[in-house]
This record gives sequence, structure tokens and C-alpha cells, in this order.
Amino acid sequence: QVQLVESGGDLVQAGGSLRLSCAASGSTFRTNTIGWYRQGPGKQRELVAVITRGGLTNYGDSVKGRFTISRDNAKNTVYLQMSSLKPEDTAVYSCAASWRNYLVTNAEIYDYWGQGTQVTVSS
Repeated sequence: QVQLVESGGDLVQAGGSLRLSCAASGSTFRTNTIGWYRQGPGKQRELVAVITRGGLTNYGDSVKGRFTISRDNAKNTVYLQMSSLKPEDTAVYSCAASWRNYLVTNAEIYDYWGQGTQVTVSS
């Protein structure tokens, strides 16, 4: 089993920055690929960013150029650095893990999910 715990969510003003963390524990060998997803009020869940164990990355179109995903394999932690935040970035951000070692963009394929952390961007 894998446990994922997100942290770093907060209330921030538009234009500000936040860094989210996703800490994995348990059978971390099953966390080859980590994805960040978000779901805003009244919106469908959408892919934010994904990273493989080797560092390959992919981003959702709405965050390209503003968000950066990275990981520290020694700490079993993935980070999401968010900059130039907009009110439309307001959402619950969740991380997910897959044993598959490629850029998984389909949420249905992920094996483990965290509980999520709230990010609220005020205008």
C-alpha cells in the first residue's frame, strides 16, 4: 500500500505563489509516476502536472509556464511550485501515484490518491 499526504494549500492573493508537497510512504516503489490533479467548485477534475521517477514532466494547458512540478526521490516527495496564481486556480489539489513509469495523464489509471489540500486564490 501507498499513503500520499498533500500539504501546502493556503489562501493567497492573485499573482502570488505557493508550493504544494506530496509525501509518499509505504510501498514507495509503486510511486514511479506522480500526478497532481485539481477540482474547483462546480468543475470537473483536471490534470495539473505529472512527473515520472526519471523526471519527465507534462502539464495541463491552463498552468503551463506558471507551475513547475519536481520530485525528490530520496525524500519520496513531489512538489508543485505554483506562481502567478489566478482566482481560477482555486481548487482542491490532490496527488496520485502509479507504478507505471511513464507520463500517466488518465486519472482512472492511477492506483493511489491523497486526500487533497485546498488552494484558494483571492482577486
